[in-house]
Amino acid sequence: MTELLTAAQMRAIEHAAIESGGVTGLDLMERAGQGVVEAIFEEWPELVRRGAGPSRSPEYLAKDEEDPLRAVVLCGPGNNGGDGFVVARLLLRLGWKVKVFLYGDPDRLPPDARMNYERWDELGDVIEFSKVSLKDDRLAGFGIPDVLVDAIFGTGLTRQIDPVLGQSLKFFFSLSSHVRFVAVDSPSGLCMDSGKVLGARAEIFTDARPLSAGLTVTFERRKLGHVLSDGPAYCGKVIVAAIGLNETSERHWRQVELQGEGARRVPVRGIDLNDIAIDSGRRARAVLTKQSHLPSVVAHKYTHGHALILSGGPGKTGAARLAARGALRIGAGLVTLGVPSLALEEVASRITALMLQCVDGSQMLSDVLQDVRMNALCLGPGLGLERARDLVPVALIAKRATALDADALTAFAGDPENLFEMLHDRCVLTPHGGEFARLFPDLAEKLSETPVRGPAYSKVDATREAAARAGCVVLFKGPDTVIAAPDGRCSINAACYDRAAPWLATAGSGDVLAGYIAGLLARGFDPMTAAETAAWLHVECARLFGPGLIAEDLPEQLPGVFKQLNI
Repeated sequence: MTELLTAAQMRAIEHAAIESGGVTGLDLMERAGQGVVEAIFEEWPELVRRGAGPSRSPEYLAKDEEDPLRAVVLCGPGNNGGDGFVVARLLLRLGWKVKVFLYGDPDRLPPDARMNYERWDELGDVIEFSKVSLKDDRLAGFGIPDVLVDAIFGTGLTRQIDPVLGQSLKFFFSLSSHVRFVAVDSPSGLCMDSGKVLGARAEIFTDARPLSAGLTVTFERRKLGHVLSDGPAYCGKVIVAAIGLNETSERHWRQVELQGEGARRVPVRGIDLNDIAIDSGRRARAVLTKQSHLPSVVAHKYTHGHALILSGGPGKTGAARLAARGALRIGAGLVTLGVPSLALEEVASRITALMLQCVDGSQMLSDVLQDVRMNALCLGPGLGLERARDLVPVALIAKRATALDADALTAFAGDPENLFEMLHDRCVLTPHGGEFARLFPDLAEKLSETPVRGPAYSKVDATREAAARAGCVVLFKGPDTVIAAPDGRCSINAACYDRAAPWLATAGSGDVLAGYIAGLLARGFDPMTAAETAAWLHVECARLFGPGLIAEDLPEQLPGVFKQLNI
């Protein structure tokens, strides 16, 4: 895993590094600008002409003698703008023609940004944004730029873009269909704590190319907004540039705490991002090989757990069979389908390695659960609302590790508090957006509101609150799946950028995920680890198969994923 930071956490880390005396703000700004320039050449190597590429000491490079490359750099009123001035200076030094625009009063720039403004002012002009219109001719004679750099607002933006700036941005972003678009830390107007657009920024992009083909360069760590909500769509591709904070202030990472959070003090090391294949793969391998405390020579099927998956009636058993196949493939020693008597023949004709048990109602389920070896349950996929209301209370009274999905959640939409009172800390809830809204309507409404100020309420905030309210782990599904525990621990399984798996949006894929979780619970995984590991493997299976995926394919990819992990 790697870690995601909020904007406030990143500021706290930078402040701690500066206060330690190991680095100055100017040093960090110079490194940030250099990181952006290096990322530009890395992303678009065709821009490297006759050695005019990036270097830590670019002064020695020969200037381009051909038609020079052109860049437009948009600078803002804070330190993000200071980064932009550094980018402009470094590109000019490499022989580029550079136009710089400033939004804000140069006399009110922060000290470090002001210093870099003055350094640029000695080299070239700065044009005020207020003098730019949609029919502007200020690029006349300059030509279409090769690169457009957005360094207006970075991670610290807390307000929506005002209409005057919005009109100017329309002019510049109208160029983005012809040029390479680069954002410094964040596309301006995007809340980096939530991935949401602040206010009506989307109007800026009317008739303009989306940012999906652009590049965002951030520093040291990704921020929440890079992977949540609309963040991936606006950021395009994210490159993380190192600016030396690890070397200068590693001891501060665990010491600094984010203030102003009321009763909840959030450590700087906060949110896990479960999307880096090498890191998450190592973690997955580590947890998956912890199958039993018994020596392998005496291990047998019951040491790997026994999962019970409850099914719906005739014609409604497919979802439970998908979940059961997932539980078996992920390593549960035994998996039993609990099926109504009227559906026994249907299910029996379609399973082989799975076991079958008649469960007609709550009393039958209670009797089945007398077998204490049955240590994990999954209820919801294709279960039916009435059957769910009948069986879920019995399942929860048994206090076994339990995954609840689909109908097992929707059945309590009219009275979610009733469900919450029955839940225990060995449960995992796996709602998609609609199911989340049925159980937590106030949180869903808050999450759906268009924010006008930042930090905006995020999917992380909503999932953490839901987990605290339910008293168990909540896995809030989506491309930006968020997993939270009642104690505030949280991770994001982001299926975006190079790890995107849009073909997971197929009927039954969520049922397989519920089965994965149940299988890992049967193997003895704690609920948070089971949910995190299952979500990561779910995406990896989809990526291994590729386009054309249907839900039945997912469990069958697990052996291939395990092989990649050397398990």
